[in-house]
Amino acid sequence: MQSNLPLNYQISICTGRLKQGLLILLLCLPAWVDAEIYQWLDVKGSEHFSDRFHPDAKTVNIKPGYDYYRVKTVYDGDTVVLEDGRKIRLLGINTPEVQHKDKRADAGGEDAKVWLINKLQHARIRLEFDSERTDKYGRILAHLFNEQKEHINLSLVKAGLATISIYPPNLLYVNELLAAENKAEQDSLGIWQRPEYAVIPVSNLKETGHPGWTRLVGKVASIRNTRKSVYLVFSDQFEARIERKWLSLFPAVNDYLGKTVEVRGWLNNSRKHFSLLIRHPGAIRLRENR
Repeated sequence: MQSNLPLNYQISICTGRLKQGLLILLLCLPAWVDAEIYQWLDVKGSEHFSDRFHPDAKTVNIKPGYDYYRVKTVYDGDTVVLEDGRKIRLLGINTPEVQHKDKRADAGGEDAKVWLINKLQHARIRLEFDSERTDKYGRILAHLFNEQKEHINLSLVKAGLATISIYPPNLLYVNELLAAENKAEQDSLGIWQRPEYAVIPVSNLKETGHPGWTRLVGKVASIRNTRKSVYLVFSDQFEARIERKWLSLFPAVNDYLGKTVEVRGWLNNSRKHFSLLIRHPGAIRLRENR
């Protein structure tokens, strides 16, 4: 429980007469981690620390330490299990599926898994969280960083082994991830050189749909509104859905009308009518009208 005493009194209690005051302060830090810390010497040369400003003080830049963990198992390119048993889903990205008992691997799925195994097998990682700590499957959501400060989620995207997959309100590192995906796509890295991930004209969409993560392009013919969602209608067969609660993230939706647009995600099939949920504007690309 956090003490109600002023910080300078808390520090005095923690430090006593020890000369290594700053070291002890760091051990006591969690109670006031958001406070600004001041350091100064008195006329006798004694060192002081406080959260109260002093004319002769300088601000101490204190950064809390991190906990690092080892990975026990790499399930696929975006899911790992730590040695303590926690299952981690990498935030902001999606890698192709690997082979399961009843499902074939997606193109590029094994490449992403092997890359992640090689990256993490001798490494320790720290976790950085966003707005939501877990997903509907109970997995912990996190960005992973190794001890060399490499952002593992971002590196997968840079290598063309993962696409971005933004689930608001988790918006940490969105701009960096988007820039990395655009660059990997321009350079035809990883999945971006595979025919399985080529963009499909909406007019070529088959009755069976398309398995896995998909890119579709077409002209927005109309915009349909419901109480919960706004729909970009491409044809009688296909439309993209944006939930109203996330509309503030998007530019004016009516501006898409009449434009040639690429949308990215997973198809939902209902009675041979397809829809695709767009959670973030990063899943939409404006293209020149054809």
